[in-house]
Amino acid sequence: MVEQVVVEPKKGAKRPAGSSPVSTPQRLRDITADSVERLPLPLPEFARVLGGGVVPGSLVLVGGDPGIGKSTLLLEVAALVADVHGPVLYVSGEESARQIKMRADRLQLDPDELYLVTETNLVTIRQHIETTRPVLVIVDSIQTTYDEELKSSAGSVSQVRTCAGHFQELAKNSGITIFLVGHVTKEGAIAGPRVLEHIVDTVLYLEGDPFHRYRLLRSVKNRFGATSEVGVFEMLERGMVEVPNPSEAFLAERQVNAPGSTIAVPVEGTRPLLVEIQALASATSFSNPRRTGNGVEYNRLLLLTAVLTRRVNLRLHEKDVFVNVVGGLQIEEPAADLAIAVALASSVKDRPVHADMACIGEVGLSGELRAVSQLDVRLKEAAKLGFKRVLVPRTMQKKVGEVPPGLDIIGCRTLRQALDAALMPK
Repeated sequence: MVEQVVVEPKKGAKRPAGSSPVSTPQRLRDITADSVERLPLPLPEFARVLGGGVVPGSLVLVGGDPGIGKSTLLLEVAALVADVHGPVLYVSGEESARQIKMRADRLQLDPDELYLVTETNLVTIRQHIETTRPVLVIVDSIQTTYDEELKSSAGSVSQVRTCAGHFQELAKNSGITIFLVGHVTKEGAIAGPRVLEHIVDTVLYLEGDPFHRYRLLRSVKNRFGATSEVGVFEMLERGMVEVPNPSEAFLAERQVNAPGSTIAVPVEGTRPLLVEIQALASATSFSNPRRTGNGVEYNRLLLLTAVLTRRVNLRLHEKDVFVNVVGGLQIEEPAADLAIAVALASSVKDRPVHADMACIGEVGLSGELRAVSQLDVRLKEAAKLGFKRVLVPRTMQKKVGEVPPGLDIIGCRTLRQALDAALMPK
């Protein structure tokens, strides 16, 4: 008996030199660029973030903190797509079909074409997809899916990369849209973020404070639409409910004529939002005063307190400073600098801001006000909610196109001038 070892070629091995290629190069001018046909989704906030609807054959990654509502939102999306477009397969690797059924009953969802399966084996999942032939597949989650040909455990980088690559190939070849749910690490990033983000077509993050009822669905990558789009949802007992007018919702509990409160108009993607910014400055009992910001960048808060101390002569070096964005919204753009600075000055001087005034502008280190983008859409949003005055940098006052009726544009060159115009007399 003579042993004979047969070595099988590995998958994905390089082709021998001289062999004919499978793909064929084409001239750029000969390629037709047809518009992407989307499946309309009867959930406008979700469709906005995707760029207008579900693109057939796309691979979408949805991430977020545990318990933020990813499974709830995707179950609602699956039920809507099943009612409108055809069969949907929901693959769960963490929950049983009974648990998903209980959630569907709580959300009052009973679609005919929604199929549930509890499976983590990649090969078995692909067999279920070939049998069901759905228009949409939801895999919850990619970290629990494993390829039995790999020796590493589920959730490792190699498993995540391999499984995501198989789903990408399946989506492109079959035209089935696949949603992958990704776990988030302690640092707030999706586990294996670079591995997943370059493979998928769209990356969505579901954000929000678990103690607030509002959730923000943010697009950070989208090959079929604009990035930085935001959809606003409200977590209720019956599930994730859309908020068609988030500005009105964020200002619903505002206390008028309260010192330390002002209105900012940030733009999230293409949507302007009106949010209330609250500030509180109190005498400190420590040698190093505290600077606490909830919803604003910490370094930006330090910059604004330094400008107020140096250029406006506010004695903030002996006060603890707290800034909060109402509603759990995270503001990153500098267009909210003026609103934050006005709120801090209002708290220190104990003088409220005019109730019908909003503040738009970036604050420089010299105390000057700098221009921001998309001023026209910000002004229209402020006028729609009944604001009568808007504080803007003077350089932008003459660049405003059509001023909404009943809205007074107040231009200021420096932060000191803006505080004089915004704060009410005692």
